[in-house]
Amino acid sequence: MDTNRSGVVVRRGRPAGPRTIGLVCAVAAAGALLSGCGSSGNDTGSPQKSGAPSGAVPATATASPTGSLSADQAQRKALVPKAKVDYGQALKAAIAAVPSSEAIAAELKGTPASPYWDTAVATTDGAAYAVRVDAVSGKAEQPRPQSDDPEDKQELAARLTKATVTAQQAAQTATEKTKGTVTTIELGDADHGNNNDSVAWTVGVVTTDDWYETTYEIDAVNRKVLWMNIDQD
Repeated sequence: MDTNRSGVVVRRGRPAGPRTIGLVCAVAAAGALLSGCGSSGNDTGSPQKSGAPSGAVPATATASPTGSLSADQAQRKALVPKAKVDYGQALKAAIAAVPSSEAIAAELKGTPASPYWDTAVATTDGAAYAVRVDAVSGKAEQPRPQSDDPEDKQELAARLTKATVTAQQAAQTATEKTKGTVTTIELGDADHGNNNDSVAWTVGVVTTDDWYETTYEIDAVNRKVLWMNIDQD
C-alpha cells in the first residue's frame, strides 16, 4: 500500500470485502461472484441528489497482462460482456420496484448464460430490500425485505441522510479515473475518512483491455477519492 501524489491511498491485490451492515450483505445470492456492476462512466442511472464536484485525482495506470488470463480475469471477460443492462439501469428498475427508495448497492453475478444484478435499495426509514434484476432483459423480480433489526435500520437511515452523492455520481467519479465498466457499487461506512462517521461509496471498475478490476472508495459527501485498489489477479 502506498500513496500517490494526490494523496490517494493506493492498494494492490484483492480488495477488502464489503463493509456495509448485515442487512445489505444479505443481498448476496447463490451464483458465481464477480466483484463488479456493469456500466460505463456515461451511464444514466439512479435519481440525483446534490453532490459536490469531483476532485481531479488521477488513477495509477496498470500494465496489460502478458500471459494467459487468471481465473478472475477470465471470469470477468466471460460475464461482463453478457450484461446488456448496466448498473444504472438495474438500480433504476430496483427503485421502481420499491416506491420512495434509494439505491444502496448493486453487483453483477450469475453466469454468462444467465447474468443478473444483485441490487439493494432502502427507504428513508432504513428499511432495505434486495431486488434481483435480469442483466439481459432488465426485468426486476419481487423485492425481498431485509433485516428488521431496529439498530440496522437506524444505522442505514443515518447513512442515507449523510450521503449527498448518488450511486451514479460515485460511479462517474470512478470511471473518470479508470475508463471501464462499473461492475459493483455499494454504500457503506468509509474506512479511510476523516472521522468515524464518514460514509462512502465503494465502486469496482473492470477494464476490458486487460480485465483487471480497480476498486475506489469515494466519499459520499464530497466525492473525494479516499483510496483505490488495483486487483491484477
